[in-house]
Amino acid sequence: MTAKNDVPFPLTDYLRRIEGAEVYDVAIESSLDYAPNLSARLGNTVFFKREDQQPVFSFKLRGAYNKMAKLPAEALKRGVVAASAGNHAQGVALSAQKLACRAVIVMPTTTPGIKVNAVRSRGGEVVLLGDSFDDAYNEARRLEREEGLTFVHPFDDPDVIAGQGTVGLEILRQHPKPIDAIFCCVGGGGLIAGVAAAVKLVRPEIKVIGVEAVDADAMTRSLAAHHRVRLDQVGLFADGAAVKEVGSECFRVAEQYVDEMIQVDNDAICAAIKDVFEDTRSVLEPAGALAVAGMKRWVAKTGAQSKTLVAVASGANMNFDRLRFVAERAELGEQREAILAVTLPEKPGAYRKFLSLLGNRSITEFNYRYNDPGAAHVFVGIQTAKRAEVTALVEMLKAEGYPALDLTDDEMAKLHVRYMVGGHTPREGAGTSAQELIYRFEFPERPGALMRFLENMSAGWNISLFHYRNHGADFGRVLVGFQVPASDMVAFEAFLSGLGYPHRNESDNPAYRLFLA
Repeated sequence: MTAKNDVPFPLTDYLRRIEGAEVYDVAIESSLDYAPNLSARLGNTVFFKREDQQPVFSFKLRGAYNKMAKLPAEALKRGVVAASAGNHAQGVALSAQKLACRAVIVMPTTTPGIKVNAVRSRGGEVVLLGDSFDDAYNEARRLEREEGLTFVHPFDDPDVIAGQGTVGLEILRQHPKPIDAIFCCVGGGGLIAGVAAAVKLVRPEIKVIGVEAVDADAMTRSLAAHHRVRLDQVGLFADGAAVKEVGSECFRVAEQYVDEMIQVDNDAICAAIKDVFEDTRSVLEPAGALAVAGMKRWVAKTGAQSKTLVAVASGANMNFDRLRFVAERAELGEQREAILAVTLPEKPGAYRKFLSLLGNRSITEFNYRYNDPGAAHVFVGIQTAKRAEVTALVEMLKAEGYPALDLTDDEMAKLHVRYMVGGHTPREGAGTSAQELIYRFEFPERPGALMRFLENMSAGWNISLFHYRNHGADFGRVLVGFQVPASDMVAFEAFLSGLGYPHRNESDNPAYRLFLA
């Protein structure tokens, strides 16, 4: 990692190394795009450095190629080895393809097939071993020794850092006007070390700010302790930056040149993915959106206005099956949705009064299952403009006799409970003798649709089950359970016909019979 005899070379030497980095045989000079929507919302001029545009959809290609292009011909002939489950693997494979050398990539057996196939499609020899990155890393080091291969580190190498540093030089070249701060995601530290060295050695007045996930904050802790800190475990949502210990050389550079570190949670990352999509129509991976999330957090914390800010959009290798989670959590991360648990008295008119208390706020989710003849516990999502509005709403509901609990920051509630609200309808004689009818509806997604439903329903019919979720379409899918006396069936059929909403009787649905009836 260092110069001869383990004596570190001067940090000022990085500018020469970055300027001489060989990256453009495989990498492009990614664009620096103005983000009009986010700029308007934040009151600052925001740019995205679009590393998601690279051939492997990540900045990792730069460092890998610079390291490999500088290897002696004899080392290239023997080949290289790397350990990676994602972007670095693809960068090494493409670099090896360009340099016509052998590349062995050790990946955990848990690596998604799409990533394994991406490496193989570029000529990389994939070795699947172990369940973790550490297993893959140890195997790669063994192959390095036994087969004489050159190990290409994903971040902790001066040539890798210099390759990543070309991102910083490009930003300065593309925007010669004043820049107040540049935000970079931090995993092992290679990107921020390279960008910080390039920026601080050319325009030291620009702040360089690192961003980590709250559950993978090794650099934050290391800089605070003035030595590298190894985490016992890391969160895996932002898997491209889920590193337990930053590189020694990365830490040396960061300690000298990084101005500040910011931490963000998963909801903030999801909101940032949405922000970038709205401005670019590109979908970043969680680690790729870290810098944007951190920039937003920094603006909120400092109150910065009329500043010029750059966030490095570092990667777009998104696993498709994560999109549902991202969409669910983006509004929470933006604090535009609140999740509440509200207790309603089990009596006619309670729903209607509750909705009237919510005013013009849109309901994004409503889950309820009859269980107690005295009270109904509902799980409800509500669109909000800001967090302070949620506190005021909870207090107002309590004052009106509707005990309410704010679950917006309750991770278990958001991940699990919201989908498990329910139970079995009580046995006959435990509060009601009316039969339960289950109907599936399509409600028009417009204000008042739910209120119209309740106003047209007879006060003598109890709602025993209710599930609704906004799907971003022009109609909402709703499942409703009614307890209707047999003598009221004619009136009930008339209610359904007069409502005008598409509906279907699901009372004989086997899933309902198994889990809810």
